[in-house]
Amino acid sequence: MEAEFLSCLNEGERESAPFQLNHLAMSTSQANDHTQPSVITTALPGQDSLALVVVDQNEGSPNANSGVPSGGVIQADTLMNSSKRLQDDLQSLGLKIKQHEDNIKSLKTQKNTLDDSILDKRVILGKYHSSAPPSAEDNSLSSGGEEETTEQILKRDKSAAGIWCQLKNSRGTQAPILALSKDVIGIVATLGKVDDENLSRLLSEYLGADAMLSIVCKTREGMKALETYDTDGSIDMSAGLHGLSSSIGRDLNGRFLVICLEDLRPYIGDFVDVDGQRRLDLFKPRLPSGECPPGFLGFAVNMVNIDATHLFCLTPSGHGLRETLFYHLFSRTQVYSTRADMLRALPLISGGAISLDGGIIRGPGMYFLGKREDVDVRFPVPSGASSRPANYHEVENQMKDLRWKREKLLEDLQRERQMLDHAKMNFERKKQEFVMFLAQSSSYATQVHLGSNPMTPR
Repeated sequence: MEAEFLSCLNEGERESAPFQLNHLAMSTSQANDHTQPSVITTALPGQDSLALVVVDQNEGSPNANSGVPSGGVIQADTLMNSSKRLQDDLQSLGLKIKQHEDNIKSLKTQKNTLDDSILDKRVILGKYHSSAPPSAEDNSLSSGGEEETTEQILKRDKSAAGIWCQLKNSRGTQAPILALSKDVIGIVATLGKVDDENLSRLLSEYLGADAMLSIVCKTREGMKALETYDTDGSIDMSAGLHGLSSSIGRDLNGRFLVICLEDLRPYIGDFVDVDGQRRLDLFKPRLPSGECPPGFLGFAVNMVNIDATHLFCLTPSGHGLRETLFYHLFSRTQVYSTRADMLRALPLISGGAISLDGGIIRGPGMYFLGKREDVDVRFPVPSGASSRPANYHEVENQMKDLRWKREKLLEDLQRERQMLDHAKMNFERKKQEFVMFLAQSSSYATQVHLGSNPMTPR
């Protein structure tokens, strides 16, 4: 107990406290062995109870040389008891402070858990809010449903994506197309939907046109079937997608991007609880306080809705599109409300980030500046009730319950902080009382020592 108490004092107080009390006991013991005048303390009227007064014990003391303990020893015992009482009080207050600090730490952890759950529910419900309405430039192209996305792809009639969509629409039942369709899942832009038009523009711009127009295959064999080569390494223009494009009078020009799910390194980790979309339970960025940075909305990979047929078992290992394709494209890209929020959170951004007002960071030290580029091929934005998840109302009720719990928890947190402040104030008062006690007892010990040593000059 003494060690815990002494830790509450500053360095000078810790060094002097034991010496003063021990010196006091030794001095009073020596005083009892001599017939020299002893020193005792009494409280003067109007003074603090610990004020010390030096008197000659031999004056008017009938028991000066008897076996009865001297007044100095009695006073020393009193001071030692007072010291113990003050130390006990300080220790008790210190334990209260620690208890309140532990309670606050526990409440903060619970609050962070609730905040994470609320963020996850917001992503499920698709509740993203842009800091500013889209400009006329942003509205030049409306991001509609799947039909409009397919129409924009078909306009690129010499691209691999445009030719593939045209073949699917016009000759989807023919044997060559059917053979490729068994392995080709589709075009990236058609494999996901986004609840918010502004977010659809941003995610599409972040990926870029080449990635949005990529053809996605399940296996390496499917990728090889899209393009074959002659013995000299040149492309066989009569086979694969090149041969099919010639059959409809189109020339496939330039390179095109193909993504093979079998060769991607999938996400390995947990998924958000009770979520039919199997969103990834990624570790959220944290400030030193344990809270998420202001304006953080979630991860881009979780803001793309995927058809149920593409959520499971698209690879031999059983992975779906989210943990393969979209995790490969977006990785841990973070989404923030504003550019200012995003820039303040830079130390917590290990990969990319976007903000709803148009800010884009592609990686550490890589910033997109200038006017926003309007990508014509975007993720479809479903309209009306079709954009809502099947358990929309259930999730909404869960969010209301989480917010109510958070409000109650914040009230408990405020109450604990007030009690902590009160305990600290009482501790400081008691500490000052003990420091004053040490100073006065030191003065008394010095007087007793002088009184017990007749050779000490006065």
